[in-house]
Amino acid sequence: MAAAAAGMVLGRPLAPWDLGSTAEIIKTIPQDLFAELCEHIIQHLRCQISGVNTVELCQRFQTAGIGISASDLAKVVNVVSSVFSIAAKNKLSSEELSTRLGTAAGALPKQALQVIRHVWNEQGSSIAGSEDANNIGMVGQLIDFQWKLGMAVGSDSCRSLKCPYVTMAVKVADASGRVTSKSFEMTIPQFQNFYSQFKEMASVLETV
Repeated sequence: MAAAAAGMVLGRPLAPWDLGSTAEIIKTIPQDLFAELCEHIIQHLRCQISGVNTVELCQRFQTAGIGISASDLAKVVNVVSSVFSIAAKNKLSSEELSTRLGTAAGALPKQALQVIRHVWNEQGSSIAGSEDANNIGMVGQLIDFQWKLGMAVGSDSCRSLKCPYVTMAVKVADASGRVTSKSFEMTIPQFQNFYSQFKEMASVLETV
């Protein structure tokens, strides 16, 4: 009965899970570190933390002797976050979730299955039962926003010496919780246009 329920959503069969090469990456992660990673993902889905910092976790994993890259760890975060999100939206029990993962293409190792089942059994109900369960994993979140003024000696859009420009640095958590940082430069006219749009947004918010 559980297996049948795990494969149905509102009377329609769920699409088969395909973990692909990510399952091979998960096999290289010790059970205790994988459990810690799952906890971080659950905390993100519960909005207790803003995102999962894969760069910081990757450094910790490497310090522990685990040869894993930040990009590979990001793949794991994306897959596990997707698994928990789907389980929350469809209100799967830990048994149903374990059954689905057990039949997925690119099978997970037994230890990883045990971790996921345990974490979901302990904390899954708090996510699946929330009013925002259907919106889990749909949008990202701004973590940090910084800017600084600089003087350019020449660029494609600013060819004169000592031309001022603004450097923007943003840190965001994507839908899966993976944190990334991006930097870009804007000319003063571009920044003024950027500012005017934010000012317009602030004015609209004041009327809400």
